[in-house]
Amino acid sequence: MSRKHDLVIHYIESLPIGTRISVRSVAKEVGVSEGTAYRAIKAAEDDGFVSTIERVGTIRIENRSQYSPEMLTYGEIVKIIDGEVFGGVSGLDRQLNKFIIGAMTEEAMIKYFTSNSLIIVGNRESVQQLALENDVAVLITGGFEASDAVIKMANEYALPVIGTTYDTFAVATIINRSMINQEIKEEIMTVEDIYLPIEETLALQPTDTIGDFNEATNQTGLTRFPVQNNGRLVGVITAKDAISRNEDTLIERVMTKQIVTVQLHMSVATASHKMTWEDIEMLPVVANNRDLLGVLSRQNVMKAIQTQQQQPQLVNTIEDNIVVQLNDCSNMNQLNYHWHTEVQPQMLNNMGTLSYGVLCEMVSYTAIQYLYQETESNYVMERLDLHYFNLLQLGNTLQFSVNIIHRSRRQALVEVNVFHENTAAGKALISCQAIDTL
Repeated sequence: MSRKHDLVIHYIESLPIGTRISVRSVAKEVGVSEGTAYRAIKAAEDDGFVSTIERVGTIRIENRSQYSPEMLTYGEIVKIIDGEVFGGVSGLDRQLNKFIIGAMTEEAMIKYFTSNSLIIVGNRESVQQLALENDVAVLITGGFEASDAVIKMANEYALPVIGTTYDTFAVATIINRSMINQEIKEEIMTVEDIYLPIEETLALQPTDTIGDFNEATNQTGLTRFPVQNNGRLVGVITAKDAISRNEDTLIERVMTKQIVTVQLHMSVATASHKMTWEDIEMLPVVANNRDLLGVLSRQNVMKAIQTQQQQPQLVNTIEDNIVVQLNDCSNMNQLNYHWHTEVQPQMLNNMGTLSYGVLCEMVSYTAIQYLYQETESNYVMERLDLHYFNLLQLGNTLQFSVNIIHRSRRQALVEVNVFHENTAAGKALISCQAIDTL
């Protein structure tokens, strides 16, 4: 890194939190070209102590590493509501834990004030000042402006005062939806949560030999290793590649160069599907430039899936909202059926009949659940063929009958029949792959 670049970085770090930054001003103060200043500002943004916020500009912020990426910040709230920041710019990177609607007396709302909260209020200046005094940020709805006194307090307390043209109901809905989306993201387990870093495992070199591979296998009990050259993934060597080979044979001559990989941001479900589809027990984890970061084993994936199934779910996805309507028939006198439900208003399409997508979700769920009940193994759907015979209306009661047509160690073919008043309304054939076995 050049000395000029370092000088710019040190200058930016020395600026007070909340200072606005421009390429021209930085270049002038440090005595470097605008190109050097621009690259340094971008590097500072990547490092988390500079942020570019719409309608505000580029500002010096507290290092983001202090915050959890799963939480919304006030700066993100500004973006999602198309808001304007009146004051308290230096606090935009703070987390938002909850929001309060200021539709009550000042005495009543104080008990709801907690740190890292946001109050949604109109042009009630006394409420705005009360909130700031209690470490609560302010969102002013209806297009009203903040007074000079409120802006001064916001800057002193480093608490954002934000304005928006939306009304209170609309902005509360937007923020609530965003917070739910963040919670759903947090519940999704990714490769980064469970992979084994390369420092804690073993990788071979192209110049190693089959003898080195055999020694690594005896040492670890593993039969599949990534091959790296100067930190970059170049291949994978397996017991199948090494069989009947001379111990002096170089790994680069027999390794597999067409490699299936995963990245840190991918979900565990995606990784599991790749393992199942490719029939492999280990996946290299790589960065965008193919640098080898670690490995993901089949055992870790299965353990993660089992752990995730045992965790309580905080919020519902669209799929959850659909399948929660399905009821088990095991305690009813409907021996030919396994699940039943009643068509609800939210299940309808714009023609007033049961949505094809909702029906697809229900038949796939019943198939996967039935397979799990019968085999105690987890499956992922590979293909679904659905025939929808009769249009189903609001209030219709549906029954689902599931039958396993064929099952092998790795795959299963399931038939799901949908009935209304004992008349066939749909039929689905679903092929699935097991993800609990190699």
